[in-house]
Amino acid sequence: MLRHFINFSYRINRCSPVIKTAAAIIFSSLLLVFSFSSFNIWWCAWFAFIPLFAVLENVSFRSAFFRAYWCGLFFWLGSVYWLIHVTFVGLLILSAYLSLYFGVFGIFCVFSRRLPSLFRYCFLPAAWVVLEYSRSVFLTGFPWIPLGYSQYRNLPVIQIADVTGVWGVSFLVIAVNYAVYFWGSQKPGQVVKKIKPLVGVFMCVVIICGYGLYKLYEPRGTLNVKTLRISVVQGNIPQELKWDARKTEFIVSRYCGLTSQAAAQDPDLIIWPEAAYPVIMEREKPDELLEGFARDIGKPILLGGVFSDQEGYYNSAVLFSSYGKIESEYDKIHLVPFGEYVPLKNVFRFLETIVPIGDFSAGTEYTVFSSSNFHSRSRVSYSVLICFEDVFPGLSRAFIQKGARFLINITNDGWFKKTSAPYQHLSASVFRAVENRVNVVRAANTGISGFISPSGAIVSLIRDVSGNPVFIEGYLTDEIAILDTPPTFYTRYGDVFIFLCAGIMGYGIIRYIRQYRKSKKAR
Repeated sequence: MLRHFINFSYRINRCSPVIKTAAAIIFSSLLLVFSFSSFNIWWCAWFAFIPLFAVLENVSFRSAFFRAYWCGLFFWLGSVYWLIHVTFVGLLILSAYLSLYFGVFGIFCVFSRRLPSLFRYCFLPAAWVVLEYSRSVFLTGFPWIPLGYSQYRNLPVIQIADVTGVWGVSFLVIAVNYAVYFWGSQKPGQVVKKIKPLVGVFMCVVIICGYGLYKLYEPRGTLNVKTLRISVVQGNIPQELKWDARKTEFIVSRYCGLTSQAAAQDPDLIIWPEAAYPVIMEREKPDELLEGFARDIGKPILLGGVFSDQEGYYNSAVLFSSYGKIESEYDKIHLVPFGEYVPLKNVFRFLETIVPIGDFSAGTEYTVFSSSNFHSRSRVSYSVLICFEDVFPGLSRAFIQKGARFLINITNDGWFKKTSAPYQHLSASVFRAVENRVNVVRAANTGISGFISPSGAIVSLIRDVSGNPVFIEGYLTDEIAILDTPPTFYTRYGDVFIFLCAGIMGYGIIRYIRQYRKSKKAR
C-alpha cells in the first residue's frame, strides 16, 4: 500500500499538469491538517510532504514558491480556522503570512537540486527547521503547531526534545518524508541501489526511539522527592459572559462552588484559569471577596485576573495564601499581538476595527511562586504561563532557570468555541514538559485542564462522562512528584540545534553558489 502511495505521489506531476498538481498540493495539505487539530492522526505527518516534493521536481524557483505557498495556505486555513470566531479578516491575513514560510521552503527544495543527493537529507530538514524557528521569533513570533507538535502523543519520538527542543522532531519528520519520497521516485532498477540513504534515515529513527524508550523507562530514585497535591478548576464560562457585569455574581459563584468541592479533597494548591475572576483588581487595594474566600476554605488559590495601576492594565496571575493575603503576583510578559496590544500602534491603528484589540501592558519580572505541602511542610517552586505563553520554549526555559520546579499554564480558550484550538494548545504544554523534564499543570476556562508528566504523558484531564474534556465545568485533584534531577541539555543550552541547522543551511548555500559559478564559467 505504501509503495502505491509513493508511486502515485511521484507520478502526479507527470500527467494533466494543472489538475494533478492541484491534487498533490491539496493532498499534502490535508495530510498535514489531519496530523494536527482534533484528528491527531500523527503518522500522517511522516508522509504528508511526499506529494508536495513530487510537484516541486523540475520546476522553476517561482513555480516552486507558489506551489508550496498554496500548500501552506490550505494547511493554515484548515488548521487555524478557529480564528474565524474572533476575526475573519485576521484569519486570512495570518494564513497568508504564515504560508510565506512554506513558499520559501519550496524555493529551497529547488535550490537543493545542485547539492549532493545525500546532503539533501540534512539540508532540507535543516531549512524547514530554520524557517519554523524564524516564524517563532519574527514579529514577536507565532510558534503555533510547528511540525514536531504533530507527534505530541508519540512519546518515544518526542523524548529527544530534552536535547533539541521540538525542532529536532520537526527535523526528523521532514527527513523521513524526503527519504521515502527519494527512494520511491527512483526507477525500478535503481530502487535497491538507492536504498542505503533510506536505511540510514530509518536507523536514525530507531536510535531516537531507543533514546525515547530509555528516557520513558529509566529508573528514577526516590530520594529528595517533593510532592504537591493540586486541584485545577474549570469554570466553563462562555466568552460572551466573562466581562458582562450582570453575570459577575454568577461567575464568582460557580468558581467558588467548584473550589469548595475541590477543597474537600485536601489539596495544597487550587488553580483557577486565566482571567477567571471577572472584576478588575486594583494593584494596591486588597480584594476583600477573594481574601475572605481563601481564608474561609483555608487553601491557597492561584487565579488569573486583570490588575490595574497607574501604568495600565495587566493580564496577571495572583496567589492568595490560605490566610487570605496576596503572596505573589505575575504579570504576563509575552502579550498577544493584535489581541492584547497593538505593535507599532501609530502604524496599525486601522486594525482596531477588525480584531478585538485590548490595551494591556507587559510584565517584566520572571516570577517564581512557592507553595507548601501541608503534610511535609516542604516548599515547591513553580512559575505560571498565561494564555499562549506556553508556546514559547524560551520563556519556559527562563522560568526553570530562575528556579521553578514545575510549570502551570492558565488559559482561556473559550474564544475559539468547540474547535481544534484547545487540542493544538495542549500539544505545546506537552513539549514544554519534555524539554525541561518538569510537570505541567493546566487550568483552562473551557478546556483542556489537567496534568502532564515530565515525559509528556497526559496523566489526567477534566472530562465529562463521555470523555470529552472541553466546554464542561468541573475540577480535578492530582498529586505531582518533583524529583531532584539536574537540568536537561535543552534547559541549559536552549536552541543550539538551531545553530547546527543554520550551519548546514549555510554550507549548502555556499556549495550551491560555487556550483553555480562553475557552471556559469563552463558556458
